[in-house]
Amino acid sequence: MSTENEGTAVPPAPSAPPVPVETPAASAQSAAPEGGAPTAQLPSVPPSAPGAPEQTPAYASMGAGTPEAHGHAPGAPVSAAEAGWPPPPPAVPSYADGGGSGAGGWGSSYGQPAPKPKNGRGGLVAAILVAALVAGGVGGGLGYSLAKNNDNSTDSTTVSAPSGSGDVKRASGTVANVAARALPSTVTIEAESSSGSGGTGTGFVFDTQGHILTNNHVVAEAVDGGKLTATFPNGKKYDAEVVGHAQGYDVAVIKLKNAPSDLKPLTLGDSDAVAVGDSTIAIGAPFGLSNTVTTGIISAKNRPVASSDGSASSKASYMSALQTDASINPGNSGGPLLDAQGAVIGINSAIQSSSSGGLGGTSQSGSIGLGFAIPINQAKHVAQQLIKTGKPVYPVIGASVSLEDGTGGAKITEQGASGSAAVTSGGPADKAGLKPGDVITKLDDQVIDSGPTLIGEIWTHQPGDVVKLTYTRDGKTHTAEVTLGQRDGDS
Repeated sequence: MSTENEGTAVPPAPSAPPVPVETPAASAQSAAPEGGAPTAQLPSVPPSAPGAPEQTPAYASMGAGTPEAHGHAPGAPVSAAEAGWPPPPPAVPSYADGGGSGAGGWGSSYGQPAPKPKNGRGGLVAAILVAALVAGGVGGGLGYSLAKNNDNSTDSTTVSAPSGSGDVKRASGTVANVAARALPSTVTIEAESSSGSGGTGTGFVFDTQGHILTNNHVVAEAVDGGKLTATFPNGKKYDAEVVGHAQGYDVAVIKLKNAPSDLKPLTLGDSDAVAVGDSTIAIGAPFGLSNTVTTGIISAKNRPVASSDGSASSKASYMSALQTDASINPGNSGGPLLDAQGAVIGINSAIQSSSSGGLGGTSQSGSIGLGFAIPINQAKHVAQQLIKTGKPVYPVIGASVSLEDGTGGAKITEQGASGSAAVTSGGPADKAGLKPGDVITKLDDQVIDSGPTLIGEIWTHQPGDVVKLTYTRDGKTHTAEVTLGQRDGDS
């Protein structure tokens, strides 16, 4: 399915029910420059924020029941070269960033009603009201006096709270406790391009060396000569630089300049171990409102999602996402999705948005309870690779698959990108005996219903992993073991 990075809308993906921050998602109109909210709306697949100033991730508005992607224009189905990097999805909605405002939106002035002409009766009513108010004041005064005089009486039934009752201790499992522990390790990211455009998103402390994990679409504006800053909840602000970014995974790592020595990385959980119904806590800067905490549950796992920032040059990001109903909006992109113990289980990246427009009649869409996060088990490996080499590594099967919907699986195309062979000679798929026209219906035990779903599932693995592919050819079902190959970089 496709959605928007929290920042721009994305088109519906072929395999998921209508759902879905980065180029950074569009920012809240007054909170941040229009550029992309760090949470992104998901583009519809076949083919993507920072949103309120990052707000994506999703990569924001779509037709009812359909996901949005970052401004992808509708187009004919395309194929995914190497089953690892298809071109931008055809028609796409966007990362949850929107823009513009509509009549009747927040901020509309309030007109005072014209004064009514005075007459004798009106004056009388006013006099009566004044008298009543005075009487009420006297009564209130008498009541207060009586209460004060009896305050020390032994007959009083009033129970006073102890003076130190403000220091409430909250159990470790409460949302308040989790938020108190996690907020100091989250940052609001502002990304600005060399031309002055930008957006706002979120990130969190990955290690004590000053590395911050976030979405690619949150920092995309600042990659080529732009400016990045990261602000902690205590108000301390640091300049930062991009260490590495992976557009396909929608993951990026930035590093604080002159990072403080007391950084506390958030604990990383196990996204494979979460179950539908588990509690979730999301932290971010929706529509520029930094340090916002929302709660929900895991609504689904392994949700195939394609998201985009909506730009013409943007390529789609693919994930086998964690779906949550925790409120996620443009600006949440790149922020942590926590479990009930406070461990990070995902990076909030995309949202599904309705086509009705955003708050107050603006075009910037908001949460409808369909948010998507990159599983932390995947994001962790990508982040470590980016810190080590500055470039992402993608596992591939060496075959081009169609991004069309309705193929009943991931169909290997008759021809690859730019006229190349659909099945790379000597590549993993070729060695396993796969051919153009074969339709892949399963990867291990995971059902594959489209090309984007296959790509998202492959990318949850590592190069060198052995997977079992189930496919159909001439009406017959076959299986083959494939050792995943490797592609370096986003090119």
